[in-house]
Amino acid sequence: MGTTGQGQAGQQDTAEANGAAVQGRSVVRGILSGLRLTVTSGAAGAAVAAVVVGVILERVPVFLSGGGVLVLLLLAGFVAGRRSPGPGDPPVTRTALARIEDLRATSGESADVPVDFRLTVAPDDRPAYRVNINEHINLVDIPVYRPRSIAVVEYRPDEPWEVRIVTRPTPEWSRRAEEAEIDSAPESTLVEKPGMSEGSWCVFVLFTFLAGAALVVLLFRGELFTSGDDEASSPKRPSATSSASSSRTFTTSTTVSGPSSSLLVLGRMRETATDLEARAGTADVTAIVIEERRMEIRGDSARPPGETMHLQMLPYELFPALVHEARTTLGVRDPKSWRIDVTPGASTGVGPRVRVTVTGKEGTARLDADATARILDRRPVGEAAEAG
Repeated sequence: MGTTGQGQAGQQDTAEANGAAVQGRSVVRGILSGLRLTVTSGAAGAAVAAVVVGVILERVPVFLSGGGVLVLLLLAGFVAGRRSPGPGDPPVTRTALARIEDLRATSGESADVPVDFRLTVAPDDRPAYRVNINEHINLVDIPVYRPRSIAVVEYRPDEPWEVRIVTRPTPEWSRRAEEAEIDSAPESTLVEKPGMSEGSWCVFVLFTFLAGAALVVLLFRGELFTSGDDEASSPKRPSATSSASSSRTFTTSTTVSGPSSSLLVLGRMRETATDLEARAGTADVTAIVIEERRMEIRGDSARPPGETMHLQMLPYELFPALVHEARTTLGVRDPKSWRIDVTPGASTGVGPRVRVTVTGKEGTARLDADATARILDRRPVGEAAEAG
């Protein structure tokens, strides 16, 4: 027994040492990539600025220098893209169970909807930990994934933040997922990918690009700005007028027509919402009404942000499933019409509220859902009239 325990401890220490070594190499590669990206983006900004300065000042050498650097950067990028990466060992993945703490569907134009998951991953060989991931889930499979349910995942021991949901697990793992009960891991166990996020990298690249351009402009600032002083002072500056409109309320609607004109067609609701946003000139609204062939938005510019909602942040791709649920499970055998009402949350921090109402000869029924299309309340025929 003692020998076995020592062997397991040795294996665990070896795994931890290997993981630390891999993470160390990842950090070094990240630093080198960051330096390369800094030099490349700065040189690109300086080259573009040199081309522009050369044209303005009619300085051929400056223009040719900037253009030459741009051509070299383009060639280097082309060669790097054509070069095949060297052979490497495929990443080692392991299978584990995970508890779905929360999920939120984001916008999508296809049958696969991007969904943000908050998971508690429970590997067999290490303590459970929290992780946030984004997966593209087919609309048909979304009802399978519910908060507090158990899913099968694959993760990388050396990079535990790399987690992928297994949509078609083996029968053994499916059985384990059905029988398992996993407690939520504390928030302090959350693991994230080290380094800057993609958004931070974009800001960093933009900053270095502008820094390179600013350096070239500073080198030629005397010639650039002295020649334009007289011209800049001659135009008459237009007087500024301030609009003191304290509030603007609006109601905008549209009706779709033609074959397959139902708003239940996949992608039609989001397309119509985008069109209404363009007409209204704003994406912040106070109410949305959706019917079979008609959508209406209402807004008030005097409302604070907490009392409005953004048109593009709603999961329109999940609304047809809510309509189907209301038409088939609330006691309306032959529904004549349906209607979706979306309103902001009742209090700060609460997402929009979605209400689906169906009407037939039996009466009216409705169901309420949150911003992720999770059903919160059902009111079958009879109950909806009493509650209303």
